[in-house]
Amino acid sequence: MIYVVIVFLWTSILLYILLGGADFGAGIMELFTSKKNREKTRSTMYEAIGPIWEANHMWLIIAIVILFVGFPKIYTTVSVYLHIPLVCMLMGIIARGTAFVFRNYDAVEDDMQKVYTPIFIYSSLITPFFLGIIAGSAVSGQIDVKATDFLSAYVFSWLNWFSVAVGLFTVSICGYLATIFIIGQTDNDADRKYFIRKANKTIFAVMFSGALVFLAAYADGIPLVHWIFGGTPGLLAIIAASISLGIMFLMLRREKPIILRLLAGFQVAMILFAATYSHFPDIVLLKNGVNLSLLTHQGQAKTIASLGYALLIGSLFILPALVYLIYVFQRKKPEGATH
Repeated sequence: MIYVVIVFLWTSILLYILLGGADFGAGIMELFTSKKNREKTRSTMYEAIGPIWEANHMWLIIAIVILFVGFPKIYTTVSVYLHIPLVCMLMGIIARGTAFVFRNYDAVEDDMQKVYTPIFIYSSLITPFFLGIIAGSAVSGQIDVKATDFLSAYVFSWLNWFSVAVGLFTVSICGYLATIFIIGQTDNDADRKYFIRKANKTIFAVMFSGALVFLAAYADGIPLVHWIFGGTPGLLAIIAASISLGIMFLMLRREKPIILRLLAGFQVAMILFAATYSHFPDIVLLKNGVNLSLLTHQGQAKTIASLGYALLIGSLFILPALVYLIYVFQRKKPEGATH
């Protein structure tokens, strides 16, 4: 049953990156859009993120609950030594959600709209940045559980070149996912071509920030190249992602939105697999070569079994409901409809 729990944990993280990433990317796109195109981008993104806005943080909650219940030592270590970026990420989630609701559903339009917009935009940037920092820090080997001073224990555990580079890479991924999601939401040919050009730019931003991750890993002495290219599964995953990127450029020219979304999801899945497979089951790499493992540091057998059954049963309700939610939101409105 432990492997069932691990699969749900990995899948929850992947879905949060994909769906939450596209959600955060809406604000990132707005930030890097000219004023004359901002309103068009904003209105189109609302249609694109509608279904995932309703449910994206569910995947983060599931991942947190799995760690809290099934892997308490791992949960405690991360929440203690990475509490600063965790708080920053959570504050970003709260600020962004609040600003989004008031900006779009406030009964009175006044000068406060000018406050909600920058909060929404910049929290959309900050939140995935710190999410990436947390992910990078977990495998950076910089968390020192034996540290005796505040900076060594709670600041330098995440404030390093590698973690910051992973944060920037995560931001780029979110922007990329958002541009792919938005392509299928417009019926206007000129708008579609505009968003395709934006997608091409974000692809190169992902490639550039990805190169920064490798440079930062080398500078911090992290064997990222060996993790990804040192084994056949990781190498095959990167090759598959690279091939799908070539197909992506072809589909962008042919304007195939459904295929584009599937390709983007596949690419992110391959990147996550390549980054995690080589040091599995270790999920947190501590300083001085000590690691926290999903197999060694799991909870009691009865707890894991109960958690596994709960996840299996829960998925029977959650997944069909999510599919129906996406279906409802993606249906075209009839002509003349206002709601």
